[in-house]
Amino acid sequence: MEQYVECGSSSGASTPKKTSTPKKRRNLSLRSNDSTPKKRRNLSPRSNDSTPKKRRNLSPRSNDSTPKKRRNLIPSFSDRPLFALFFRSPRSNDPSPKKRRNLINSFSDRPRRDSEITTALNYGSEEESDEEEEGIAELAVPRIARMFMDEDDAEVNERSANATLERSPQSPRPADCASTPASPTPVSPTAMEPSNKFQFEWRKFSTPQIEPHLRREPFSQISGPTVSFTRPYEAFIAIWDREIMEMIVRETNIYAQQLATTMLENGTICPSSRITRWHDTNVNELYTYFAIVLAMGVVIKTRLTEYWNTSNDIFSTPGFSTEMSYDRFHLLSACLHFNNNKDCNSALLTRPQAKLFKIKPIIDHLNRKFSELYSLSQNVALDESLTMWKGWLEINQFIPNKAATVGIKTFELCESQTGYLWRFEVYAGHDTSAFQEDDPVSGKVPALVLRLLNGLEHKGHTIWMDNYYNSPSLARELKIRGFDCAGTLRTNRQFVPPELASITKNDMIVGQLLGCTSGDVDIVVWRDKNLVAFISTYHALLATKCGDTVKPTVAQDYNLNMGGVDRKDQQLAMYPLERKRNKVWYKKFFRRLLNASVLNSYILLKNQSWAHRKFRKALITDLFTAHRAPAPNSKTIATSVHSPAQYSSINPKKTDRLRRQCVVCKKRTVTYCKTCQLAMCTYTCYEPYHTAH
Repeated sequence: MEQYVECGSSSGASTPKKTSTPKKRRNLSLRSNDSTPKKRRNLSPRSNDSTPKKRRNLSPRSNDSTPKKRRNLIPSFSDRPLFALFFRSPRSNDPSPKKRRNLINSFSDRPRRDSEITTALNYGSEEESDEEEEGIAELAVPRIARMFMDEDDAEVNERSANATLERSPQSPRPADCASTPASPTPVSPTAMEPSNKFQFEWRKFSTPQIEPHLRREPFSQISGPTVSFTRPYEAFIAIWDREIMEMIVRETNIYAQQLATTMLENGTICPSSRITRWHDTNVNELYTYFAIVLAMGVVIKTRLTEYWNTSNDIFSTPGFSTEMSYDRFHLLSACLHFNNNKDCNSALLTRPQAKLFKIKPIIDHLNRKFSELYSLSQNVALDESLTMWKGWLEINQFIPNKAATVGIKTFELCESQTGYLWRFEVYAGHDTSAFQEDDPVSGKVPALVLRLLNGLEHKGHTIWMDNYYNSPSLARELKIRGFDCAGTLRTNRQFVPPELASITKNDMIVGQLLGCTSGDVDIVVWRDKNLVAFISTYHALLATKCGDTVKPTVAQDYNLNMGGVDRKDQQLAMYPLERKRNKVWYKKFFRRLLNASVLNSYILLKNQSWAHRKFRKALITDLFTAHRAPAPNSKTIATSVHSPAQYSSINPKKTDRLRRQCVVCKKRTVTYCKTCQLAMCTYTCYEPYHTAH
């Protein structure tokens, strides 16, 4: 059964106002005007004997004598009413002020008389009184709904919009809610876009309520990949194209030279250092390096050296050593770089930009590629993700409900159905330089949401967010920009009506709903095991019954569409590329981004016959095949074999031969290397020289 109760002001004040209600506990049930003691209220039936008053029972109360006036548990607010909708059992119209009916067990054991049934059904209706309720704002039909209506439907809704809101037949009229009746305050026809964007006029929902699909923004965009692919390799190369690979190759070669120079200046380099054997890398070798990293996510081992195990046992994986030596892989991992250190000018960068300088080119490139190659469907989830990093790091965050718990936090915009990562932003501290106190959407959280949604305006997407992001001001701003939004809400947000913000868990029963609307933004409070508040731009107060529990429709849709980011993280957890310990945080985070790009490539292929694991194995094989170094031919092998030889004789008739200075010991010798064309002693210097070089 439905019941409307006047419970506050429609002025849309941004901060809660103090009222004259009791401060201990407020029960939003409807009480009659009988008097009860102020200390303890026992809603169970009272007898005339002395019984303990500690336990409270919600059963009907007997005719006990009450020395003082009972406190009305409906909050007394100002004369500008706000209407809240309850799903509660009806109260009968008992003329006696002392006899109360139970709100939960409204039907007692004894059979009701026909007169009582008629009175209960008509209680609070227009048949009881001809007086018009004053101070009720008119409900304007949202503009977004008019475009879907037929002419007949629009005419009916226009008549209902111009009429004052009727009270539900089950609700008595609280005459003492306002001392001075207020005159009706008409709402302008353009209630969706008031003159003050953040002026909220909260009121009750229309009866009957407008269907959600009529209020939802129209979505006609074709979702899916913008380019068709036939092989996993093609989808991966579309993200990691040759341009970004050449940039990584250039920066890696520069950093290797800088690292060698620094080691020479510090005196930490020695002949056995791997950096002495460095030679510049190229694009093909870098693709091969990526393929080996991806293979480590499929073939999981505990130590890096175990991948290069070539012994004849069950733990052997000779494929890794065939594609690249362990020393070369280790050297590429150490020298992998994405931005030149000399280009970092702290005077021109903000503090968050300076923290992400090392990985910034990769972040910008992937954000651009992810958004270009895929068009999102209607439902989009915005949430946080965490890359584990247990070392000291200034940008580390702690999120207990994430699997990593501690690490690098990213704000991500993912498709709800597939988990496709469309855009992300790494948290390195919020930039509050553009914050304006008079603009509620200029704060750090609303500004973050608008940055992630940039480019999706007026396409009809629905953004699902949790209570960290949602607020009435952000919901209205998104609605103006052509979005719908829904999700949980913190009732202490700005512009939330104080009547809803002051509700506690004990004020409602399980399955009870309470809510209000401002035309384009709806707020619903639901009592489940705990108190849960939702905000939506199109759901209204529709509810469904799940077993014995009444659940709002927005809660069901939220559970279906909010898990986009978590769905992405679950699929990546099966192939943990970033599990390798690393002293450099941005290199580990790069592996996380590489892993996410492979998942996006899998979604871009959009081939139902490919399983995720099969896709990754095919991608690794294709990368090795396309970028493996060519096998040397016979001539190359003949000239590349090092062998010692003697210089020719000075005089054919004599045994004296030409002598040269040895490159190792500096002594004069008659032997040399035919491949290197360098003089060196055969027995003492030949082997050490070629081992070092």
